[in-house]
Amino acid sequence: MQLVIHAGAHCTDGNRLVKCLIRNRDTLASVGSVAPKPSLYRKLLREASAAVPMGRASADARDILLDAILDDEVANRVILSNENFFGVPTMAVSGGHFYPHAVRKLERLQELFASDDVELFLAICNPATFLPAAFERSKNTDFNDFLEGTDPRVLFWSDLIGDIREALPNIPVTVWCNEDTPLIWSQVIRDIAGLAPSQGIKGGYEILASIMSKEGLLRFRAYLKDHPDMSEIQIRRVISAFLDKFAKEDAIEEVVDLPGFDADLIAQLTEQYEDDLFAIQRIPGVEVILP
Repeated sequence: MQLVIHAGAHCTDGNRLVKCLIRNRDTLASVGSVAPKPSLYRKLLREASAAVPMGRASADARDILLDAILDDEVANRVILSNENFFGVPTMAVSGGHFYPHAVRKLERLQELFASDDVELFLAICNPATFLPAAFERSKNTDFNDFLEGTDPRVLFWSDLIGDIREALPNIPVTVWCNEDTPLIWSQVIRDIAGLAPSQGIKGGYEILASIMSKEGLLRFRAYLKDHPDMSEIQIRRVISAFLDKFAKEDAIEEVVDLPGFDADLIAQLTEQYEDDLFAIQRIPGVEVILP
């Protein structure tokens, strides 16, 4: 069986992926994929993983857990989404790393599902916007406490992903930038669900609708209707063109107001983030969904 873990990151999804997968339940079922309701697995999976000493998982623990999660459904690909899988927002940064407990969490999961093919899907985000957003959702009241004294300029997503691949080479990783989500949302859904690139899905432009004006969205849908044979790449170019003209400014601009987060630091973090993406693309076993 294929077990797909969508592990966030925080502040990149808002459960939209889960909702879209559930909305396409019948389409997923046609290829043997199931996306259970989070209430069926988030607590169970957390408790089961925490209770499994490394190397000593009981022989029937996996089957018992899957029976509870699937609730009599039959599947060859199970998709589990939880932005807290690597830890709550308070644990997003520690020791100069993003999500330092990620490897341990995945090791326990792989031990629990030793007979299955585990895959990891992860959205990353510009640290200039991710860190303030994660801090806002954490229990910390002081930003420096949240960072644990870490200089934001030493935080790289490639370190996290490289550590995962080094420790768990049998777990393939698929990554995308949260900033690109409006352009690639339909591909993200299809790849996670195991659907063909040409498979139609419901909600493929849901993210786009949240950042584009009503007039722009109506014109975009009319354009798609008039040009039904466009490729995915062509559609993305059309989306970019419509966003240039009809994007909601308040939906795409983020204001950062934190001590030390001045324009120079934001520019440096953004430049490093772009370079970091190239580093991620060079990590073996990692697929990056690009617009």
